[in-house]
Amino acid sequence: MIDKLLPAAVRSVEAYGDIPDEPPYPGEAALIAAAVKSRRREFITARRCARQAMGLLGLPPAPIRSGPKREPLWPAGVVGSLTHCSGYRAAAVARAAEISSVGIDAEPHGPLPRGVLKSIVAPGDTDTLRRVTLHDPATQWGRLLFSAKESVYKAWFPLTARWLGFEDVHLEIDPRARTFVAHLLIPGDRLDGGPPLTALSGSFLIGRGLMVTAVVVELPGR
Repeated sequence: MIDKLLPAAVRSVEAYGDIPDEPPYPGEAALIAAAVKSRRREFITARRCARQAMGLLGLPPAPIRSGPKREPLWPAGVVGSLTHCSGYRAAAVARAAEISSVGIDAEPHGPLPRGVLKSIVAPGDTDTLRRVTLHDPATQWGRLLFSAKESVYKAWFPLTARWLGFEDVHLEIDPRARTFVAHLLIPGDRLDGGPPLTALSGSFLIGRGLMVTAVVVELPGR
């Protein structure tokens, strides 16, 4: 599913299940030494997808460790994103010489747990949800809001090294085009000296009981 949301410069691999008892890749075992079995499986599968996607770019496999915020630490010259939810794992990667950043997320297409929605809305989001629900009542737009903001954060953090809360992002959703624009409500100064981030654009798909979202930040000047 996820490849339909990404430009040609970004390669992706997805999986709808895990390989039983698959061992961690060399250099990654310590990251999940104390993890429960379900966490180990999603970790191992998502990173296997990432290395397969790197292979599609002609890049060699390498361990993908984690940073202090549990963010994936990609090999030099690579940008990417990982996601996993029940029954789905995926990775998207690109060469840093072609793409600034990428964020992907997958969620089950079902209602958010009770009480979650009020913790993720920013000013204006309630109006957005009301409008898109009138257009398509069958879609779980609250869950879409959550997933889109997750993708936004994953694209934002490598460029800024700063926290971005759900309340710091106001989403406009086009339900017909299946796209969204995330308006950033805090300063988006970039580490790479590129223009500050003020808004990020993304897209989404719904199918197979899932919602998938993606945000791609192009290189400055492209």
